[in-house]
Amino acid sequence: MAEPGGPDPAVSELQRLVAAEEQRAQFTAQVHNFMDVCWDKCVDKPGSKLDSRTESCLASCVERFIDTTLSITNRFAQIVQKGGH
Repeated sequence: MAEPGGPDPAVSELQRLVAAEEQRAQFTAQVHNFMDVCWDKCVDKPGSKLDSRTESCLASCVERFIDTTLSITNRFAQIVQKGGH
């Protein structure tokens, strides 16, 4: 049972689960978005196999997306940390 005036552990756990699910949904949306962008940028005509140019383009596009996402995520983490102290 929660302490009077203290946070309810069940509510805190639910909030944590909701936040985790929201992050998962955002990640999935980002993956779909970068797949669309990279596909449109790199694939001229779909076939049964990817040629080396298309494969290289897709790999570079995904790497740029990951690098950019990590950079933005790290920057937000720095901002949150500075705001929390």
